[in-house]
Amino acid sequence: MKLRCLLVLGLAAPLAAGATCVDPAPDPNNTYDAARTYPKQVRKYPFIRIASAAVPEDVRVVRDLSYVRYGSRCLKLDLYLPARAPRDTLPVVVFVHGGGWNAGYRTEFAPMALRLAQRGYAAATISYRLAGEAPYPAAVDDARAAVRWVRTHAARYGIDPARVVLAGGSAGAQVASLAGLSADLHPIDPQAGSGVSGAVQAIVNIDGVLDFTTEESRRHDTDPAKAPSPAAAWLGGRYAENPGRWHEASPIRYVRRGMPPMLFIGSAQSRFQSGRDDMVARMRARGATGRVLLLPDTPHTFWLFDPWLQSTVDATVGFLDEMLGR
Repeated sequence: MKLRCLLVLGLAAPLAAGATCVDPAPDPNNTYDAARTYPKQVRKYPFIRIASAAVPEDVRVVRDLSYVRYGSRCLKLDLYLPARAPRDTLPVVVFVHGGGWNAGYRTEFAPMALRLAQRGYAAATISYRLAGEAPYPAAVDDARAAVRWVRTHAARYGIDPARVVLAGGSAGAQVASLAGLSADLHPIDPQAGSGVSGAVQAIVNIDGVLDFTTEESRRHDTDPAKAPSPAAAWLGGRYAENPGRWHEASPIRYVRRGMPPMLFIGSAQSRFQSGRDDMVARMRARGATGRVLLLPDTPHTFWLFDPWLQSTVDATVGFLDEMLGR
């Protein structure tokens, strides 16, 4: 059965013939992108430049593919592929953008997707439901739906359905990690048992939180006089109001033997990697592979800029080549 759409209740159903998708109006408050982040960072790092999203001749892009539907609402992805047909099927990396769960665009990972395609990978950058449209766990469900869409349509695009990777930056890294670690697990994955696996063969976490319940994660939400943090807004309340949800949304909770190998790429801003060291220790105790690369003297959004993006790409390709047997 092809997974062509997903209803709010998590049930698969076909797209209605002739049905059209309705995209929400652009949100004027959604101002998180590389162009707006650059002026904030260039003062401290004058050597940086925004990573290029220009499509080179050796890459082709298939844009605006609808991968899941909720009523009349369709979510879309862009697919980046080598321009020349490869000898073998391609591993694919599904990217989840950052933005504090309430902002951002899938184009954030276009520069990295382009460079992966030049290195012999397919890459998909996805849009997902932000907190203002649908709170947790909507974004996580969307990421798993994208994995299932890629696996279902793999043959059409020369993709290997047995080599699917989830990756993301910041909030997207948390979403990608949780989606990959909880795939096919009842009851947290509503599509478990759908006939199309949401499992991935590796995860790349770029400066994303692994444990919402640490003191570092919670300290921004302990003062009721202050507005809730983006994490609290996405999770539907502060930790004291719903601790179970904060635990459930923490990727560290799903460490187990046989889990996908993970690469952690971190900035010099430790608050964005809450729980990482503990998670890596737990993984190693259970025989799971966890690798860490820290980029010194970098801002949280380092992957938006050169020269740091190239280091991120090189580390990702090296890790995935090893884990996927290339």
